[in-house]
Amino acid sequence: MEIHDPRQPSQFRGLRGLRGPRGLPGLRGLPRPRTRRTALLLTLTGAVGIGGAVVLVGALPHGDHPSPARPGTLATTAPAGSPGAAPSPGAPGIGDPLLPLDGNGGYTVSRYTLAFDWRAPRTRFDASTTISASATQALSRFDLDFAGNTLHSVTVDDVPATTTRDGDELVVTPAKPIPQGGAFTVRVTYTADPTQRRHRGDAIGDYGWVPTPDGTVLYPQPDGAKMIFPTNDHPSLRAPVTFLITTPPGVSAVANGRLVERAPRPDGRVLWTYDSEQPVAAQLVQMAIGKFTFVESTGPHGLPVRDAVPGDLVNGTKAYRSLTPEHLAWLEQRLGPYPFRRYGVLVGDTDLPVALESQSLSLVPKGDLQGDRVDAERDLVHELTHQWTGDSVAIRRWSDLWLSEGHARFYERLYSEAHGGDSIESAMRAAYEQHDQWRHDEGAPAEPRTEAALFKQVRYDGSALVLYALREKVGEGTFEKIERSWVTKYQGRVAGTQDFVALASEAAGEDLKPFLTPWLYGDRTPPMPGHPDW
Repeated sequence: MEIHDPRQPSQFRGLRGLRGPRGLPGLRGLPRPRTRRTALLLTLTGAVGIGGAVVLVGALPHGDHPSPARPGTLATTAPAGSPGAAPSPGAPGIGDPLLPLDGNGGYTVSRYTLAFDWRAPRTRFDASTTISASATQALSRFDLDFAGNTLHSVTVDDVPATTTRDGDELVVTPAKPIPQGGAFTVRVTYTADPTQRRHRGDAIGDYGWVPTPDGTVLYPQPDGAKMIFPTNDHPSLRAPVTFLITTPPGVSAVANGRLVERAPRPDGRVLWTYDSEQPVAAQLVQMAIGKFTFVESTGPHGLPVRDAVPGDLVNGTKAYRSLTPEHLAWLEQRLGPYPFRRYGVLVGDTDLPVALESQSLSLVPKGDLQGDRVDAERDLVHELTHQWTGDSVAIRRWSDLWLSEGHARFYERLYSEAHGGDSIESAMRAAYEQHDQWRHDEGAPAEPRTEAALFKQVRYDGSALVLYALREKVGEGTFEKIERSWVTKYQGRVAGTQDFVALASEAAGEDLKPFLTPWLYGDRTPPMPGHPDW
């Protein structure tokens, strides 16, 4: 995500067989959801013994920071993940210290199918979400992240389930327990509200559904996907997504990944089917509806590039959108091959102050593409860099956000330096001078004080400064080796701060933990290597 601070406008800009609502036809060419078959298990829950009992807790990938159990959680006499364990509730979150109820425990999702029967701007419409999942413990009940909207029905393997809503948690109790290792299918029908938004006090501002004059775009970051569909809403949890979107005649739909089919219906409406092709985190899901023109071009190595642009903005945004192949080539020289099968820019007919790195389809507000070229290219390169760092290499927990935003800001500034913008040295010196204050107010780059401080300036220029310091410490050649190794080793995987420190140390041939730790976690900004005058 690129932020725009008006007070600092230049230096800180930053399945077949599934049916949707109203009888939407099934998706051809994709696998049917599995039922009750053994699947690859990813452990998302754990158990902690307390006084001879066991209380279920959520667990981050690799076992970081368990969250408190939900009051009233069923106690058992054997760990929930052990063979023969009695069915018990899945945890209501995976235990991220900053947002402990994000995501859910007890199962892993293998695919989402989202069916949206769009009608008109700012008008509620029928929707359904089908979730194919596998139980990582014997489940008596489980949670989905789901906020707002009008719930109609929930089934598990086509059998009605009992539900309760607890804040942003939809608690589902199936008619009979789900065994550990069992594959199951959940279908939720509801009335979606495309006006539903929330507000944050950091760079993001409003997020969720974002209305446009003739439709909508999505801004689900950081955890607003639950306002759009029931999900596992944490950046470390990813699954492929199928989109089944019906629109009125003359209105188009676009979503992450590949357009599988555009099928006119007898009533004149049109069904658009998209497949994300690769797993997507909920915060990176994009589904936009409007009177779009699709502009196609080709990137390096024949990469398909397809922009979705409101018709009256095609000419006014062409000059900067047409630079995408150059941006791709520039980044590939530094980070290696682009990690997805296609790319495009979705031009948002909105006044959003931020762009978004939605996977393979970056959302860029129209204003970002109608002003100064240096600023426009910074925004475009920032969101494109995220496709490597943040989208392909996903963060393990929210405190690792610096790895995503810091890399995007670093390469944005490095590109800008060579294309008419300020030098990266001058930008980093300005950040260095403010870094102690940022640390005091917002926490160190890898240690946000609260979730409200996540998308503050220290996660942007402040985190790019860490990468700049690392480059000054090890030299450009070794730094480039570190960067390329990072996005190659963890492509399509989840990684965190300690993974980066370990990889950087290995690539540099020296232990960089003593150097990087104070930069990432310290109360004060360390001296900048090679710049004793700073």
